[in-house]
Amino acid sequence: MKKKALLAAVLACACTFAFAGCGNKDDAGKDQDQNQGNEQLVTVKVGATAVPHQEILETLVEDLKTEGIDLQIVPFDDYPLINPATDNGELDANYFQHTPYLDNYNTTNNGTLVALGAIHYEPLGLFPGKVATVAELQDGATIAVPNDTSNEARALLLLEAQGLIKLKEDAGLNATPIDIVENPKNIKIEELDAAQVARALPDVDMAVINGNYALQAGLNAATDAVAIESADSLAGTTFANILVVKAGNEEKPELQAVLKALQSDKTKKFIEEKYQGSVVPTF
Repeated sequence: MKKKALLAAVLACACTFAFAGCGNKDDAGKDQDQNQGNEQLVTVKVGATAVPHQEILETLVEDLKTEGIDLQIVPFDDYPLINPATDNGELDANYFQHTPYLDNYNTTNNGTLVALGAIHYEPLGLFPGKVATVAELQDGATIAVPNDTSNEARALLLLEAQGLIKLKEDAGLNATPIDIVENPKNIKIEELDAAQVARALPDVDMAVINGNYALQAGLNAATDAVAIESADSLAGTTFANILVVKAGNEEKPELQAVLKALQSDKTKKFIEEKYQGSVVPTF
């Protein structure tokens, strides 16, 4: 009897190990299948500023996974760093800028970046600071504007549209304060980094703020500004925000898939419902 009992115990242990071995094999097989599934996803790194670009991209992550794409959003607070990171291959694409800004980057940095497609337009707004309305601006009032080339020109054109200044006839989208030929109220133009303009509102009479930075500051150009760029203005037809890639990568299927997702009906609906006119789809 003792021998039979010993034999039964040995057989029980053997079965236990056998089943354990099968269980580990199943788990390993599942892990291996999962890893293979992840390996099938093509990673696309897209650099973006927080609002609205990162928010828009975040709505597409799961949809793109079903198309075999792992969309990795790389957020930036300092937007001048995004184009160089795309140019040197750290990023596959970026979404934060308009064509004039891209053109200026390429010209001044021997850049090799190209626009893949237009997504949305962010109208600049003239926001009240110490003064609530344009009519209340006194002689010598200070208005803060973005200091980068393209956005400063937009700001000056917006001030011109309000009758506050007059620019040289051919200044257009290259306008700077030295192109002001009439300034009846002696408006002082305070040039600041675009990301800092909204923070300056308590210290200036008014400020012209980029749509994305206005949103970050809890402002909506469509409802809080005393003046806004019109959709049919020179700026409105020029400054659509674009998906940008390195030249030569335009036809990569994964990048075309990201563009298609950004220009989808889903994205259009999201932009219209979330931003209520402070961000406008252009497709």
